[in-house]
Amino acid sequence: MKKIYTTIIVLASLISVKSYGQGCVAIRGNSSCNALSGNGFELQSKEWTVSLNGRYFESFRHFRGSEEEHERIEKGTQVINDSYFVDLSVGMGITDRLYANVTLPYVHHLRSSMYEHGGNPPNGLGERHETSSKGLGDVRFGAGYWLLPQGKKNYNYAFGLGVKLPTGKYDYTDIFYNQGADKSQDIEGVVDQSIQPGDGGVGINLDFQGYHSFSSRFGILSSAFYMSNPKATNGVLTRNKRSEFSCPDQFGVRIAAYANMGVFSSFVGGRIEGVPASDLIGSSEGYRRPGYAVSVEPGISYGKGPVAAFVSVPIALYRNRIQSYEDKITTAETGKFTQGDAAFADYLVNVGVSYRFGGHQMHSSQKGSLKIQMAE
Repeated sequence: MKKIYTTIIVLASLISVKSYGQGCVAIRGNSSCNALSGNGFELQSKEWTVSLNGRYFESFRHFRGSEEEHERIEKGTQVINDSYFVDLSVGMGITDRLYANVTLPYVHHLRSSMYEHGGNPPNGLGERHETSSKGLGDVRFGAGYWLLPQGKKNYNYAFGLGVKLPTGKYDYTDIFYNQGADKSQDIEGVVDQSIQPGDGGVGINLDFQGYHSFSSRFGILSSAFYMSNPKATNGVLTRNKRSEFSCPDQFGVRIAAYANMGVFSSFVGGRIEGVPASDLIGSSEGYRRPGYAVSVEPGISYGKGPVAAFVSVPIALYRNRIQSYEDKITTAETGKFTQGDAAFADYLVNVGVSYRFGGHQMHSSQKGSLKIQMAE
């Protein structure tokens, strides 16, 4: 056994599978409350961590199933979502194995389209306008427990349980242009589901995270979550009044390998995140755009003493807008296969910084360096 600077803590405390969205596939920002979010990774008793994480993406590539609709970009009719997310998270070690955390999210979305503002050409006006939304997202609370005592093995795993509260506005409105029978009115209406700050449901989040270190330099990190939204719909009608917004489940899985290079570490991982067509609990009715994206995620991190930071850029390899619950009903009723489309991003940009303080180990260290015991 020997003491090493915890590359694992630097990486795992900042990088997680937490989903912010994939454009029109409405995955809510940071739906997971797991330890790998910087809120509880092997915190000691009475140790705290504060982290600030941000994410940005621009979605514009339309997929129906796994096939891209290239003509949308060629004709200039694609929907463009620019989405910004900032999360302030605080975690506390209740014991050396039990932790709790809370995340306060802020979101800002800009959505540009033609079809919402007079229609796509040739039958529509072909004018591009923008709607937007911003504000507090859905606040999340969570707690988890590590299966093994810290430092006893070169691996450890934790399971967590969290709650997502409907604090984000889910009936956000903005101005839509060229409305009415003669397309001459500007009308305030509910913005698209993909840019609503919240979903209106109380979510139950189950998560898993772990690490396996092969040496002081190399190892693997993993995390996964599933958030169940038992509520069927949130009572808000879509802009065309045909359906209510669904309160969908969400899921994500991530695995990454890292290499320690002193205060810097590099990593590369794979991740899948998305929204299922059918919920685990409750009805799956209502309007949603289900689907998922598979990405490769390279990145680099920095850690010295109680401070850690990272940047990563997940790059989409595969995107699939699957049939929704309503699509399946329409297909069964009409006998004609129905499947909607959704816009996805090519890549995402993640950045984060965290600070750990308190705890008996921090008090005993003059430099404040974060260390753990790991078998080699």
